[in-house]
Amino acid sequence: MAAINPIALQLGPLEIHWYAICIVTGMALAVWLAMREAPRKSMTSDDVIDFILIAFPVSILGARLYYVAFEWDYYRDHLNELLATWHGGIAIYGALLAGALVLLIFSYRRKINAYDFLDIAAPGVMLAQSFGRWGNFINQEAYGKAITHLDYLPKFIRNQMYIEGSYRVPTFLYESFWNLLGFALIMSLRHRPGLLKRGEVAWFYLVWYGCGRFVIEGMRTDSLMLAGLRVSQCLSIILVILGIAMTYYGRTKGKQPSYQQK
Repeated sequence: MAAINPIALQLGPLEIHWYAICIVTGMALAVWLAMREAPRKSMTSDDVIDFILIAFPVSILGARLYYVAFEWDYYRDHLNELLATWHGGIAIYGALLAGALVLLIFSYRRKINAYDFLDIAAPGVMLAQSFGRWGNFINQEAYGKAITHLDYLPKFIRNQMYIEGSYRVPTFLYESFWNLLGFALIMSLRHRPGLLKRGEVAWFYLVWYGCGRFVIEGMRTDSLMLAGLRVSQCLSIILVILGIAMTYYGRTKGKQPSYQQK
């Protein structure tokens, strides 16, 4: 069963990987969505572009550093591979943490409400994550245990999920669909009058992604571990608690205005 070549295009020494195409495509769609929503929050397209020009490279760096930190036993003997992101090995939680830090600093310097910025960014992040997981698919990573068949899936997915002599649980696919479903749900709800408060699109993302990632991470065989615990599951619990707590605070003590209010 021939696997898909991870290199989409080669021009002399230049190699363009499917992994990078998936990430950049997701990012471009996320930026486009944020630019469309920005005027509703008294922001401009330039605010979004200026932010992403800083946040994207910082997020990629954060994602790689996060991954390398938990795989240091390998990378300390392979320092030449520290920046080899084209082979995979970037962690979404590292990207989210780095991106959130940039957003908070950027919002403070531009005098933009950070909750508003989080709200316009969150749906696009879900969509970008949905696309990005297909990069894991091409690289044959982020999969689950060996199983006997995948007859319910198209042939090209079955073939790519045949790894080391066995079919593997396609956890990348579960997470991609989970994020896509969350994206569709929040996009259908966020403009309904009086339904959501400021910040709740972002808090929805934390709860939705955290719940899904916790379950799916438990199926994976390549989880980053710390003291015998799956790091991503621990962070997923934190995200869910934070999302619920912020929603409660905003509706009680915080008294946040409606999402529609500028």
